[in-house]
Amino acid sequence: MLHNISLSIQEGERVALIGESGAGKSTLLSALQNRFRDRAALIPQDVGLVRNLSVFHNIYMGRLDRRSTAYNLLNLAWPQKRDVAEIKPLVERLGLGDVLFKVTGELSGGQQQRTAVCRALYQGGAAVIGDEPVSAVDNNMANLVMSSLSQQFQTVVLAMHDVDLALKYCNRIVGLKDGVIALDRPVDTLTRRDIDFLYAGSG
Repeated sequence: MLHNISLSIQEGERVALIGESGAGKSTLLSALQNRFRDRAALIPQDVGLVRNLSVFHNIYMGRLDRRSTAYNLLNLAWPQKRDVAEIKPLVERLGLGDVLFKVTGELSGGQQQRTAVCRALYQGGAAVIGDEPVSAVDNNMANLVMSSLSQQFQTVVLAMHDVDLALKYCNRIVGLKDGVIALDRPVDTLTRRDIDFLYAGSG
């Protein structure tokens, strides 16, 4: 549960929400998602995929609102070449090129998470909000995902468990502890030691 939280985010900031499990990261992120749903691409922790549809179709959903219903139905049955051509570089970059037309329910957790990231990248826009977007991938892929999000979006807000990745790719750290913001500083004023108290136990 959060207590007396006040948080403002400026355009161009890359913000990492960090803290122990149960500190309030996901709750705060959910509030941000509800507030900025129409203005930001979303990467939910549960990935939010349609398991009986392919990787292609799940990624394509990022732009459903930009096409007519008739075109979307056509693309469901017969994926259109121009849409495949736009999506293919995204999946190839994140190691999903060989499963583009595979049903997402048959994929590993890491592949599903990367599909959700690709959907957000395909949706585009100025901002992205993500809940643990690299929790199910290895370090090399995590760096690829973080780099891709940083390059694609002007403003990035991510709940993260990997502090080192947060320090590397974000320019602001917001640390939560026991439901309150216990740290809110630019990355260039922080060291790893400054953050350790967030993980020293509750109370």
